[in-house]
Order: sequence, then structure tokens, then C-alpha cells
Amino acid sequence: MWGDRRELLGFATAGLLAYTADLALFTWLRGPATLDPLTAKALSFVAGCTVAYAGNALGTYRHTQPRGLRPCAVFFGVNVAGAVVQLLCLTVSHYGLGLTSQRADTVSGAGIGMALATVLRFWGTRTLVFRAEGRVGPWTG
Repeated sequence: MWGDRRELLGFATAGLLAYTADLALFTWLRGPATLDPLTAKALSFVAGCTVAYAGNALGTYRHTQPRGLRPCAVFFGVNVAGAVVQLLCLTVSHYGLGLTSQRADTVSGAGIGMALATVLRFWGTRTLVFRAEGRVGPWTG
């Protein structure tokens, strides 16, 4: 049970650092850089994903010893799926609902979208990227 808590705490810490990088870059790209919301989100995603992989590979899941390019590629694939969730939230809000302010874009893309994507990312990271031999627990049952 403590291992699950430690894993959640490590994943959350790496995720918080990634979220901070993503949000800061997104806010700057939408504001001073004046990029459109989808381009800004796509670029901030790449930065956040890189921070998350490093945090998880070097911290949370260091004991799994991922080797080669496969874990990295699968991690980015899982995170692309999460980014699609975020972009869908942003697209619905900005273009579907007409909520076009920077604040609305931030709430939908970096708030609601990030929360939904985090659930998908945790599951994918734990079960597809950094698998531990013989692990059976409440997250992967």
C-alpha cells in the first residue's frame, strides 16, 4: 500500500513540474507571443511531456530501468492521447462554445483538459511504459 502512495506522490510531483512547464509556456505563447490556442497548446505539450518523462524515468519509476527507445516512444504516445483530450476540451470551448478569452482557453486546455488527461496518462504510464514485474494492484488490477 505504501508503494502505491509513493508511486502516486512521485507521479504527481513529476506531473506538477510538467504541468508548470506546460502552463507557463502556454500562457506565454497565447499572450506575448500571440499564437493561436491550438498551436500554443501543441508546443507547450511537447515541453511538458519532456519534463514528465524525465521526472518519471529518473524518479518515480527509476526502479523499472526502462531501456531503449520503446519506453520513451510509448510514453510520448500515451501523452499524445492525453494531449488529444486536452485539445478536444480546448477546441470545444474556444470554437464550439465561443469562449475565446485567454482565461477561458487556459481553463479549458490547461485546467479541465489537463485533469482528464492526467487520469489517462497515469494509467498508461504505469501499465504501458514503466511496468514492474509481478505488480498487481488497484490501479491495474
